[in-house]
Amino acid sequence: MKIHEYQARALLAGADIPVPDGDMVTSVDDAVAAAERLLADAPPVIVVKAQVHAGGRGKAGFVKVVRTVDEVREAAEFMLGNRMISPQTPPDGLEVDRLLVAEGVDIDREIYLAITTDRTRRTNTVIASAEGGVEIEQVAAERPEAIHKVPLHPLDGLCPYQARDLAFTLGLKGKQVRQFVALALNLAQLFVETDASLAEINPLVVTPATDEHPDGQVIAIDAKFNFDDNAMFRQQAIAELFDPTEEDPDELRAREFGLSFVALDGTIGCLVNGAGLAMSTMDIIKLHGGDPANFLDVGGDASQEAVTEAFRIILGEDSVKGVLVNIFGGIMQCDRIARAIVAAAEEVGFEVPLIVRLEGTNVDAARAVLEEASSRLPTMRTAMDLGDAAKQVCAAVA
Repeated sequence: MKIHEYQARALLAGADIPVPDGDMVTSVDDAVAAAERLLADAPPVIVVKAQVHAGGRGKAGFVKVVRTVDEVREAAEFMLGNRMISPQTPPDGLEVDRLLVAEGVDIDREIYLAITTDRTRRTNTVIASAEGGVEIEQVAAERPEAIHKVPLHPLDGLCPYQARDLAFTLGLKGKQVRQFVALALNLAQLFVETDASLAEINPLVVTPATDEHPDGQVIAIDAKFNFDDNAMFRQQAIAELFDPTEEDPDELRAREFGLSFVALDGTIGCLVNGAGLAMSTMDIIKLHGGDPANFLDVGGDASQEAVTEAFRIILGEDSVKGVLVNIFGGIMQCDRIARAIVAAAEEVGFEVPLIVRLEGTNVDAARAVLEEASSRLPTMRTAMDLGDAAKQVCAAVA
């Protein structure tokens, strides 16, 4: 589960991690009111940011650094009146209905700081770089030596000495070190307490020296959090931050029926039981020259209602020119799923080729069910194995 930047900032502030003051707004008038409040404290600039679950906002023109109320109004009118298009959005972009109007800060240097799960090491890991404010993937590819990783102890988490060592490695000095250590320890605790899978601050900035802060301040000015969906039953406060308007409607609809669905860009719809089998199915479709239109796992014990809804979701995309059903009957008996497929296909109505491959428990009975229904479902064909199924469906949509 993802959350917006303004929500991530609130989590950081609640964990005693310094963030600039700001307000989430949904209208131009509210943006102006927020700017007037912030400008009363005379910050150097105001930052207006679109709140969407996609990167590339700055290059798309949906992050504006401004100095006056009139400039805030102009920025808010543009962002709320246009769809944001970036390399990380769909081709038609994303609608923007929330903005973050925040206090800007002077920046002396930028740092990247994140915590995520390192599946190779099987531990949560702090990732940091002195080259913050840019795409960390680019830094990792071009200068891997600039990326520093610190594994967290499974019980003790991030230790103070590790945070201090990392601060020195990043080139922090004086009181900056103490600020960074406190911030990093608080972030590590927040990561565990919220069942996060990613907690990213980019950039973490050091402000210029002032009379009040001769070594500057270490402040988080942008943040991103992802959370483990499987832990939401015990994270009610986090679950309430979920924004359904940022999700694919078909994925939300699938979730209501216990289906795991991800839309893709191909022409061959997939209905499979089991995540691993679904991945293999997409791979073999690609091997035979086709392009999967989705990942769809109906699970190990799908009902007729769920299978019917799965077909509706798949066929709801105009790009789908054929459908491949690949079921291995273990817990789910093949004859049961065959009857569900036939009933669902008859209810939904098929005009595109439907290729069905079944294997496992009661497969002979299942094939008999499909054979008996073949006259009523003229676009349906059966396959003896997955390779045959992939060849048939790829040929059918070619």
